[in-house]
Amino acid sequence: MDFSWTKAQKELRNASRTFGETLNDGLAHRDASSTFDRELWQRCADQGLLGLCYDTAYGGGGLDTTSTIAALEAFGYGCRDNGLSLGINGQMWSIQEPLRSFGNDTQNRKYMPGLINGSIIGAHGMTEPESGSDAFSLRTRAEKVDGGYILNGHKTYIGLAPACDLALVFASTQPELGGWGISAFLVERDFTGFSTSRPKAKAGLRTNPLGDIMLTDCFVPEENRLGDEGIGTAMFNTSMDWERSFIFASHVGSMSRQLDDCIAYAQEREQFGQAIGKFQAVSNRIADMKLRLETSQLLLYKLAWLKERDEPAAMEAAMANLHLAECFSANSMDAMRIHGARGYLTEFEVERDFRDAAGGVIYSGTSDIQRNIIAQYLGL
Repeated sequence: MDFSWTKAQKELRNASRTFGETLNDGLAHRDASSTFDRELWQRCADQGLLGLCYDTAYGGGGLDTTSTIAALEAFGYGCRDNGLSLGINGQMWSIQEPLRSFGNDTQNRKYMPGLINGSIIGAHGMTEPESGSDAFSLRTRAEKVDGGYILNGHKTYIGLAPACDLALVFASTQPELGGWGISAFLVERDFTGFSTSRPKAKAGLRTNPLGDIMLTDCFVPEENRLGDEGIGTAMFNTSMDWERSFIFASHVGSMSRQLDDCIAYAQEREQFGQAIGKFQAVSNRIADMKLRLETSQLLLYKLAWLKERDEPAAMEAAMANLHLAECFSANSMDAMRIHGARGYLTEFEVERDFRDAAGGVIYSGTSDIQRNIIAQYLGL
């Protein structure tokens, strides 16, 4: 396997990192006030981030998966706004990917250009108050009526819900079939009966609004059903492979930036007459951070390689999701400890990564669920 970057990939990585660095002004305020900045989202769209690997016919860049992940990782290095980078990755892998894979030509022509150019923000509506890890026990119902469906239900903990213009909503069309009776729908914000909550206050990723989606006798035209009726479970599992594989791509870039910041601080900060990096307790933490980063990159790009070859990767996706989430959390704790009191104070903007990383062991399937998936594929 060739681990080198092409000239074009190097240029793409450099451009993505440099662009990301332009988005950091005012981040401390946005984080403290839990502000989602749509103008920054639009700038990311104008840069082409949301369309990296999507069809040029819809305004995308037409890149291969490896180049796409390289750009998203580099963006995460430059952009310290983990909420923004997570939102971009979330929309790409949980909205645009199922639309590309399961949508018909009309649906793709209607929605994909807007998702890519930033005029449409998408949310993924699966989780409900009574069905989190047990996703397929959802209670949202879609009743077939003349010309479409009437949806009733409540989705919760939905990333970008308060800001979304379009939601991919999973609902049961045949409750008696359990998970095999679930269908998916593209629901626009202005559909009657569709509403969202205010953003929920949370520990980290505050620039990425999290909220609820309420569906009250919401009529959805039949042409807005995504895929055939009853394939929602297969669609969800397929899209989750992509999401679990790559939703942390930019966070890997954050880990790389953390490492460089910690090395620089350990070289310049002195105690007891020497740089703190000379103390084994500090240098060992940095060595651990490097190891976690390296193994995270290997898993991430192995998945890109597998996806480019259309190889099955469900277990590998769960492994990557688990490892990257746990490593970002561990590295963020180490970074905070290396910086000492400075790392704990918000004014130095080190502890924010720690708060942002904490959610990664929960969303997109908890770390425990990922372990269960891995175990199942191992025959346990």
